[in-house]
Amino acid sequence: MAVVAERAFTSRSTLQRVEAGDTGVSIGIYAAVMHALGFLAHLQEIADISRDPVGQVLASGDLPKRVRIKRTPGPKSDD
Repeated sequence: MAVVAERAFTSRSTLQRVEAGDTGVSIGIYAAVMHALGFLAHLQEIADISRDPVGQVLASGDLPKRVRIKRTPGPKSDD
């Protein structure tokens, strides 16, 4: 634990908070710990929607079922 904390330029207590999933720890610390563990290449996968089937289902549930376009009357001609 001390070696990972040193490589991530953070304290052991902060590393313990990272391990506990503390949301108060900055994303930069999480990235530094991932780098120290050799997982930084996987960071891009966190926000990849193609790897989040639950998020896709939730997002598609919020889509409207039917969209109606309101038509505004065009300018009247003086024929």
